[in-house]
Amino acid sequence: MFRKILLPSDFSDCSAEAARAARRLAGMFGSRLTILHVLDEPAALDPMFRGEVPLELLRGRMERYAREGMEAFVAAHFQGAENVETRVASGVPYREILREARETGADLIVIGTHGRTGVEHVIFGSTAEKVVRMAPCPVLTIRQGGKEFAYP
Repeated sequence: MFRKILLPSDFSDCSAEAARAARRLAGMFGSRLTILHVLDEPAALDPMFRGEVPLELLRGRMERYAREGMEAFVAAHFQGAENVETRVASGVPYREILREARETGADLIVIGTHGRTGVEHVIFGSTAEKVVRMAPCPVLTIRQGGKEFAYP
């Protein structure tokens, strides 16, 4: 049913919950699982936010964090799993997730959502919400602290 599953991850506890659901589904359907981490560069690279830190140094730190974070995330949640690949992209997270889904022909996106509301939602927006609205395939959202995903 789902040959290719895309799991966007920011390495948070919320992403860990989505990882458990994605691994379970991938095992049930024999799916290929792609884990995607997006470096959200626009704000981080703005001189106002980085101060006197040279751009090349900051970019290098961000890329190193992404590689180390991905290694730790995969080790923690996908040890021994087959058909798992990882990717790191740079840009606006929801756009890169949608691009990856289209380019890889994902049949399902499994994404965690922090469940922010009110002012916090207005300020930060919701990557998961944008992905749900614009995805080229079905999207399973896993809410942090919600009911555990269970599929027979």
